[in-house]
Amino acid sequence: MNRAAHEARIRERTKPWDIVVIGGGATGAAIAMDAATRNLDILLLEQADFGNGTSSRSTKLVHGGVRYLRQGNLTLVRDALRERTILRKNAPHLVHDIPFLIPCENLWQRIFYGLGLKLYDFLAVRDCFGKSKGVNSEKALELVSSLRPDRTASGVVYHDGQFDDARLLINMLQTAAEHHASLMNYISVEGFLYDNQSKVSGVIAVDQESLETLHIEASCVINAAGPFCDQVRQLDQPKCQPMIAPSQGIHLVLPRTFLPGRTAMIVPKTSDGRVVFIIPWHDRAIVGTTDTPISTTTLEPTPTASEISFLLDTTTDYLSPAARLDDVLSVFTGIRPLVKGDKSSKTASLSRDHVIRDSATGLITIAGGKWTTVRKMAEDCVDHAIRTSDLRTTELCQTQSLPLHGASEPIKQDERNYYGSDLASIRQLEASHPDMAQRLTPSLSIRESDIIWAIRHEMARTVDDVLSRRTRSLLLDSRAAVAIAPRVATIMAAELNRDTAWQEKQIEHFNAIAQHHLPPTQLH
Repeated sequence: MNRAAHEARIRERTKPWDIVVIGGGATGAAIAMDAATRNLDILLLEQADFGNGTSSRSTKLVHGGVRYLRQGNLTLVRDALRERTILRKNAPHLVHDIPFLIPCENLWQRIFYGLGLKLYDFLAVRDCFGKSKGVNSEKALELVSSLRPDRTASGVVYHDGQFDDARLLINMLQTAAEHHASLMNYISVEGFLYDNQSKVSGVIAVDQESLETLHIEASCVINAAGPFCDQVRQLDQPKCQPMIAPSQGIHLVLPRTFLPGRTAMIVPKTSDGRVVFIIPWHDRAIVGTTDTPISTTTLEPTPTASEISFLLDTTTDYLSPAARLDDVLSVFTGIRPLVKGDKSSKTASLSRDHVIRDSATGLITIAGGKWTTVRKMAEDCVDHAIRTSDLRTTELCQTQSLPLHGASEPIKQDERNYYGSDLASIRQLEASHPDMAQRLTPSLSIRESDIIWAIRHEMARTVDDVLSRRTRSLLLDSRAAVAIAPRVATIMAAELNRDTAWQEKQIEHFNAIAQHHLPPTQLH
């Protein structure tokens, strides 16, 4: 994933690509990986950094979705549970089993949730995750020692998957690149090319680094822009009706002391009708998520005071000691690209199933879905593209049993297991340059070696790329990330051959982004 090498491929290309994908989030990355493993010539273009939006700001769960059981969407749950197993087998360094406790205040709740989770187990046939079971109040408090005793007379424990979303995305892109996919971040699509039959035949794109305009021809163009897919559709058909009902969800990041064990917890029903997860992740506790309908989408959504208060209040209802605003290390916000499809006005109940649509000009748009099912979404989309665009390939989908880049069994007690097999190469770099092995700040695991590796092998171009997605520093401790940003800029400038002005601009840009992650000083 060297950007200069991938840029050269675009310039040297003399014939149309088989597929151009717009959007470098989870869906676009999965499509690139699927298509590349079928020997299709594919180019992926991302307007910002890979995973810059929702795909790096999820609840960090690979799960069937227990709340969909109540909605009766058993097909979605079954498919997601099957994909959960595939993902764990293909990326064992990133996806792992995590137990969840549902605290029950009475016998009726224990029976209700217990039966529902037995159905969850049944739908996960031949699964590699643990089975659900009931526990008494003593065991529940042993599993989650910070749980308030008055909140549980018993409980139900079930198992789901946890992962690091941005790291998985990078590994998917690396896997695609290893199968000859071409990938470019910081290239925005500004329009489309059309043939003499008024069919889409490529894209007009602008390289945000060089500001050069590129005309890129393709047999098929796929719009996988997530929350921004309607904006892309409007470049093709300005009067098209929106298909996305955007909703933002926020997460609070707290010190691990609020959830000291390895068991996560689920609050099964809150005042807004959603479930709230409280989960351990990278030696922190994450609380989320909210569901707030929004009218416009942006790369940097801002959490509202009411959302933060809601999650703090929910945490206080269940955990002791009470979480205060001063305890919050970071806040991160994602936008759900929920597909309009029913009469409900509540975004929490809109469809999570993915939708594939063709415009009159032949532009393919894929929307909806979720991280857990993204592999199947990509398979369906590439199958559709092959049929409708007459692409030549004899290969069927390869991704059900395709180990992702870095796939390896995790090393116990290593805080950088998320690198998988790449960790050995990073340690070799540190052995050659011992200074690179030192942490940049005590509260985060980031080292100079992580920054150099991200630039050389993961196409990191900005301070934000490094601190938000290649490492998860901004999400784990926003204040500490701001403090080390100048040091990161200095290291990157030396590696990328940038000047002082670039460093100053990068620090300013990162500080502006960090404002969306820093907890407010007070709630109004």
